[in-house]
Amino acid sequence: MESKGSDEVEKLKTKFMSVWNNVKYSWALKSKTSFSRNSPVFLLGKCYHFKAEDEDCPSKDCHEGSDEDFVMGNVEAFRRDFASRVWLTYREDFPPLPGSTLTSDCGWGCMLRAGQMMLAQALVLHLLGRDWTWSEALTLQPLDAETRTTTAAKRLVATLEASLQGTPKSSESGPTFVPQAQASGSAEEADAHLKEMYHRNLVSWFGEGSSAPLGLHRLVHLGLTMGKQAGDWYGPAVVAHIFKKAVKEATDPGLAGITAYVSQDCTVYSFDVMDCHKAPRAGETSDATPEKPPPSLPTLPEDRAVIILVPVRLGGERTNPEYFDFVKSILSLEYCIGIIGGKPKQACYFVGFQDDSLIYMDPHYCQSFVNVSTSDFPLQSFHCPSPKKIPFSKLDPSCTIGFYSRSSQEYERIKVELSKLLQPSLKEKYPAFTFVEGRSADYDLSAGLNTERREWPFIRDTRRTVTTAGDFVLL
Repeated sequence: MESKGSDEVEKLKTKFMSVWNNVKYSWALKSKTSFSRNSPVFLLGKCYHFKAEDEDCPSKDCHEGSDEDFVMGNVEAFRRDFASRVWLTYREDFPPLPGSTLTSDCGWGCMLRAGQMMLAQALVLHLLGRDWTWSEALTLQPLDAETRTTTAAKRLVATLEASLQGTPKSSESGPTFVPQAQASGSAEEADAHLKEMYHRNLVSWFGEGSSAPLGLHRLVHLGLTMGKQAGDWYGPAVVAHIFKKAVKEATDPGLAGITAYVSQDCTVYSFDVMDCHKAPRAGETSDATPEKPPPSLPTLPEDRAVIILVPVRLGGERTNPEYFDFVKSILSLEYCIGIIGGKPKQACYFVGFQDDSLIYMDPHYCQSFVNVSTSDFPLQSFHCPSPKKIPFSKLDPSCTIGFYSRSSQEYERIKVELSKLLQPSLKEKYPAFTFVEGRSADYDLSAGLNTERREWPFIRDTRRTVTTAGDFVLL
């Protein structure tokens, strides 16, 4: 009985802290973000200008969400593009996570959520293309701090009352989503309907529950194999390795044509990436182990797409300003899927920039659990209408950069373009990462390491005496 009472206290404490964090983050939210009308805005390789060509406006700033924005330049196109990115945040009231009684990730799961958003962008490029936008993107209501805080306060009271009375708190249901009718008529309508199906299926892969291949429960389960528990802080490099495993082990047919690669010691080994691009032949696993294939095994493409994840450190205690231009160059590329990092222990998903500020999507908002196993689950809470900004100077130096390579031919182009960006100048003596021909095994990076330690980045064999181009150096 005493143990049962203790468990109830822990559950109540967890719920209280989850909602309290929601209140705290809601108060910290600004409902509007300022953008300059005179400077271009970059969003994952797309460039937007908010000032109309024939307008000579003396005002220096415009505010996202104001009515006048819609007649200026291509602000509407930027808002549609931003709101179409998949937004994944804290959730509550979902089934307990593996190895714990936690039913919310509020306060600790932001790096996992940021990683999910970056992976979702890769899958958007893979299935829908960079020009795709959600048809309902501009119908989303701006996030309002006062409304969100009031809702969170009511949720806190309801949670306490339900816990004290011993009755479970009912989960809030989202707005009813009315699925589009079966497309008929033009090929354009049929294509739009097909893309909406891809969109919905993609979002469902990140839902809460054991069946979602890229959902929080699956990520926490994989984290257990790396010594991470639900409720622990996950760093950007560890998250990269977790997602590599999640994508590799996913059994959903929609994910059969894509895999993930994580660089070692800030070095991308080209032959390893090319190996990832080669899809396993029928009768082989991804590790080239022959086995008898089932008769219903679908034919895989000759080339798989590869998500390239590069954990880096852009300085010592703080990000070195010499890397700011490099980060801008990276976010100006359409095959860049963003950067995960942020302030210390406050992860964000960086998707663009304007002048000296980064544009990001914030996972620090606790929303109610959505059952994505239903065919018409609401999509609104998976898209954010309000971008946020942070000065480059506040970027934590530890981060992971992501790229999407559709084929081995495209990887060759990516390698050439990035190698030019990575060439050290007189000011930047050391690149953020490097490309090296060959495989990591050729450089004996994992010699003397056991199987577990090979999963972790930035680990070197202390017996090595030869320095390679991939050595980790701080400015």
